Amino acid sequence: MTSSKVWFITGASTGLGREAAEYALSKGDNVLAALRKPSMLEDLTARYPSSRLLTFPLDVTDTPSIAAAFNQAISHFNRVDVVLNNAGYYIVSEAEGMPHKAAREMFDVLLWGAENVMREAVRCFRDVNCPVGGRLLNVSSRTAIVPQPALECLTEGYISELDPEWHIKITLIEPGLFRTSIIQSHMTEPVHPAYASNASLPTRTYRALYPNIEDTHFDGDPAKFAEVVYKLSRLDEPPVRLPLHRVALESARQKGELLLETAEKWSSWSDDVYFSK
Repeated sequence: MTSSKVWFITGASTGLGREAAEYALSKGDNVLAALRKPSMLEDLTARYPSSRLLTFPLDVTDTPSIAAAFNQAISHFNRVDVVLNNAGYYIVSEAEGMPHKAAREMFDVLLWGAENVMREAVRCFRDVNCPVGGRLLNVSSRTAIVPQPALECLTEGYISELDPEWHIKITLIEPGLFRTSIIQSHMTEPVHPAYASNASLPTRTYRALYPNIEDTHFDGDPAKFAEVVYKLSRLDEPPVRLPLHRVALESARQKGELLLETAEKWSSWSDDVYFSK
């Protein structure tokens, strides 16, 4: 990869995506910023010429538009070196209480939208870049470490299948509580009736933190997140997973300990499940 990189960033209008775009530009890299409303980056486009920063109107649920955005980046910059797969939002709800329509719409963004970006990124890294290669950074979340969501499993599938000769490196970034506008724009579903009477349940405890959760818990600095992501993009051998924030680290440790404990505790159940020789 060349010393000056070309970034493709989704969800670049605000928050982590915007900070990453600004930091990459400040370090001399070029950026295609993909976002629903390019007008939200007018201050950046006023500071940087189109030879450095290009915006593209993108809704990641519109699959043809994703391919068009990558083609635009390739046409304009000749290659794409780093993809920050960052578009997303969140809903506060019990899993049982999430309306199917809302869940499907969320999956369209967080899974299928992200997967289509992944697919185009791999195609670009392998079939367009010369020399081949690239960095794909999928932004998951601290809470995603617990239920092993589809995006994380899909990312692991990609990592296990890619030909090493393609020189493609993928990392799952699992940020904790970073203070961005996504906090104000989140959606909240009503408490499921079965959970209403017990205020000590996990989702009830979490709900009780609002509306002051930004001041009391979200202490991660998005600008510092951007610095870490930039450093990550330069590593020759990046980690498969990168939990960022003390809360993300604690969740990762708890999950790892639980998996090991379960494997050890129940290992004997696998002693006699095989065909007799």
